Amino acid sequence: MDSSLFFVSQLLGKVCMQGHTDAVLQVLVPRLTVLTQSDCFWQRISWRLLENVPERWMENVVSGFVRLSAGPNVLSRLLGSIVLKNKKANFVLTHKFLLLQYQLKTSVLQSLLGYLAKEKSQGCLLIEVLKKLLETWSNSSALRHTPIEQQLYISKAIVIILAELSDSQIQEHKTELLSGMMAGTECHLDSNIARVRQLGMVVAECLNARVNSGDHRLKFQYTEDDELRELKSLSTPRLLSSWEAPPQQHKDESSQLESGLNLAETNLNPVDSRQPMQEVQDTESESELDSDDELVPYDLSIDTELQRNRAPVYISDCVEVLMTSADPEQIEITLKVVENLIRKNPTASREISVQLTKVLLHLEDKFNISGFMGLRQRGLVAITVTDTIPVTQYLTTEFYAVNYSLSQRLDILDVLALAAQELSQPDSSQTATSESPSIQLLRSEASGPHNPSQQWKKIIEKRIENKTRRFTRGASRPEPKAVPNRLSSVAGHFFFPLIRNYDRPQTPFDFLAEQPLMMGRLIHTLAIIMYFSVNAMVAIHMGKALLDFIWAVRYHTDAYVRQGTLFAVSSVLLSVPSHILLTEVPDELLEIRSWLADVAENDADEGCRRSALQSLLLLENFKKKLGVSTE
Repeated sequence: MDSSLFFVSQLLGKVCMQGHTDAVLQVLVPRLTVLTQSDCFWQRISWRLLENVPERWMENVVSGFVRLSAGPNVLSRLLGSIVLKNKKANFVLTHKFLLLQYQLKTSVLQSLLGYLAKEKSQGCLLIEVLKKLLETWSNSSALRHTPIEQQLYISKAIVIILAELSDSQIQEHKTELLSGMMAGTECHLDSNIARVRQLGMVVAECLNARVNSGDHRLKFQYTEDDELRELKSLSTPRLLSSWEAPPQQHKDESSQLESGLNLAETNLNPVDSRQPMQEVQDTESESELDSDDELVPYDLSIDTELQRNRAPVYISDCVEVLMTSADPEQIEITLKVVENLIRKNPTASREISVQLTKVLLHLEDKFNISGFMGLRQRGLVAITVTDTIPVTQYLTTEFYAVNYSLSQRLDILDVLALAAQELSQPDSSQTATSESPSIQLLRSEASGPHNPSQQWKKIIEKRIENKTRRFTRGASRPEPKAVPNRLSSVAGHFFFPLIRNYDRPQTPFDFLAEQPLMMGRLIHTLAIIMYFSVNAMVAIHMGKALLDFIWAVRYHTDAYVRQGTLFAVSSVLLSVPSHILLTEVPDELLEIRSWLADVAENDADEGCRRSALQSLLLLENFKKKLGVSTE
């Protein structure tokens, strides 16, 4: 009998093209899955149905089959060798779904790549796909201009393909895979975003494990999370039994019948089911009676470790220990007490503030002391808050000086940001000192609890309280007392030296231009200082300088630097009063608004787009608050 499926194929393509893909294929694909499971005739019908679909509608039909098919075996039975016969299908399955889109779920991606692994051609199709993915994965430009979600999608595809390939195929293309791995690992480790670096580490580990089968395996140090664990789990091929089986009504009914019979037997024989539990309980009780362990262990929770060295008492002793001592225990004890000594003795600390800052800044963790970085940082913050102007002048000068590592420069930025935050908050020591006399006075005037006058007063107040009907209550706490912002008078010492010397470094190595991480951290630190200087007299001058500084790097190629510029814009909008901004920098605000709109629409990084939208909302709030048009 002569039959043709050309009309049905055209009808299917037309319906899918008009947006009814899910409605049609959710019925067609499960039915074809069952029919093609044991009948080769229906497999040929399915192949012919897809081969006759016109090319302009092929993408809609193939994408529906890929999304709704349960596993690579089912997909192979339904699609056949269409990836080798049809150019449009080949482009969609091997290029568009993997490099131009990233919306497929992980299970669908496994199914697609498993199908490609089953298709045998003159050259291995899956190897060619892996080379394309590695080329994109190792491209530094693509890494900077693609969203993190797409990078995760490509990483998953690479790991899945590595699990599908055989050892002989891997060894045959070992040289090309190693070169792609080296280039891609370098690009990912150069990124300033921790998530990108971790993705590169995991993919490099999986790729190296397949290429090098010996004991010398590549291993990075990172903190695993759910995302990385899922990515690692993809390196193991998925079992065919884990995919959903086609619906089989008779087996489901028989399994339900068997479970019903087992439940009925359990209900009919409740005594038999309880006997094993009783026997277990009797055995446990006998073992408890026969136990000879009647000794009560000592409570070691309050024990303290004996220390051979005494903690320094004076701040000058701390400087001497940190400069000359080679005893790890003595250095650890000194680092633990240096912060308290600085805050308790501000006068003595000011005398040697710059010297102590220099010692702490150059101190290295030679003995692997627990919490070394945090202890040293708290000491630096304490001395910066205690003697602000000399210490900030020293730190901001040394930030651009020679013979400093990148980690030390990052430590300087962290200390300046934390010190600015502490100075912008109320002084807790002064608050406690001012409140203590009133507390003592109340205690001195309070009478004893057995005074008869106090007893009858409490009884009367309780009766009045029970019979009083209250519609609302006043403030349960007194209003906070206004205190001056300690940062407002010294904010310029934090801000202007950092922003003044960025284009005149003393080192021959321009670390700000060649290290995007350093540039991004500098902008973030300036924005933090700007934010904590809210309503200060110098805030408008700081805002102008910061806007001029970030305007030159607003289109930086690194996403971390662009995030810093957007954070700086938000800090200026939040710290400087709106009417002053609109009066002093109206033209700059118009340019910033158009730039923010462009970033919110076209930037590849999701964090940049989100920050741009937040800044646009702040500008709109300015317009609503003041009734001024910013068009």
